[in-house]
Amino acid sequence: MLDFTSALYLGLLHASESVGGWEALTLGRPSAVREPSDADAIAADVARLQGCESGVLLPSTLHLFWDLFRVLGRRKAIVLRDAGAYPIARWGTERVRAMGVPVRTFRHHDASSLEHLVSQAARQNLKPVVVSDGYCPRCNEVAPIRAYAAIADRGGGQLVIDDTQALGILGEAPRVGRPYGGGGGGSLRWGQTYGRHIVVGSSLAKAFGVPVAVLAGDRELIDRFRRESETRVHCSPPSAAVIRAARRALEANHSHGEALRRRLADLVVRLRERLMQAGLTPEGDLPFPVQTFVSPHQPPARLHEELRRAGVIGLLTTTCETSTAGLTFLVTARHRLADIERVGRAVAHTAGATAGGFDEDPGESLTRARGLPARGFTRMARSSCATS
Repeated sequence: MLDFTSALYLGLLHASESVGGWEALTLGRPSAVREPSDADAIAADVARLQGCESGVLLPSTLHLFWDLFRVLGRRKAIVLRDAGAYPIARWGTERVRAMGVPVRTFRHHDASSLEHLVSQAARQNLKPVVVSDGYCPRCNEVAPIRAYAAIADRGGGQLVIDDTQALGILGEAPRVGRPYGGGGGGSLRWGQTYGRHIVVGSSLAKAFGVPVAVLAGDRELIDRFRRESETRVHCSPPSAAVIRAARRALEANHSHGEALRRRLADLVVRLRERLMQAGLTPEGDLPFPVQTFVSPHQPPARLHEELRRAGVIGLLTTTCETSTAGLTFLVTARHRLADIERVGRAVAHTAGATAGGFDEDPGESLTRARGLPARGFTRMARSSCATS
């Protein structure tokens, strides 16, 4: 079966022999007593990659957001949550709602909706804690985080970004031929948006392939989080194996991350081309490795089942705004051009379209695609980086 359901975007697998040995898997002590070896260095490196001053390592984003909103919500705060925020961040906000902190939701990627709620909060003398994903895979858009950051700052509050999807993929200076930008530092680097009031929580489990999380931001806030975090007292810290894998992932990103991202972008661009030729419509413009398509002629559930019978596994999902059902493919750097062509033929056959022949060699098509990303890409880059 040809599988397009893995979010290991850069194809980093970290086999046991690749991460070396360790004297003890865990020290039997919580992080609040003693940090595991190299944990602080890993967190600092990830924070620096993202453009932040300091960082702290946690076992997962569930641990991270479970504590973070309690820490931020102690000082007469109101949580303002993007309607498209990922469930794990939402669970953290629901915890503080149960503790009496007001939580409101604003329209997905709508800065004016957020500004209205911040204005209301100011009249109640409440400090806004704005919550959003950096990138939304359901609508294939980068959040307007520069606008969010400016609104939160004017309200005397903070912006919390869940950057799990973008970390390792998006980076600085996106342009024609390099649609993800460079470095893999995530949505802050993509939008050149920084500030002491911005805090970023990210799992390394997607592009970097490591189930561990980093909270990054202003040093004062990170130090406060270390002191007040409950999970760092009552939960086990990241294991030695996970920390070794995180080190290996960061080294791989430094040495050949750009090559992996170029390969990945080429494959995604080709997938979009082939499935559009087969009559499907992609969601959004960015060639991110999560690609959702809708069919005007066939229900996605039927198309999904027919593709499975043909040996191709994708995901059934829904879009953000309309909740329209779609067929989603997760592309990784381990996929081959031949895999993409097989999907194109299978979809064309299943959808009743004609696959057609190549007008050019697939390799030449990919070379051309590097200079011609999706039409809306430059518009998205400008809108993400524009001042509010």
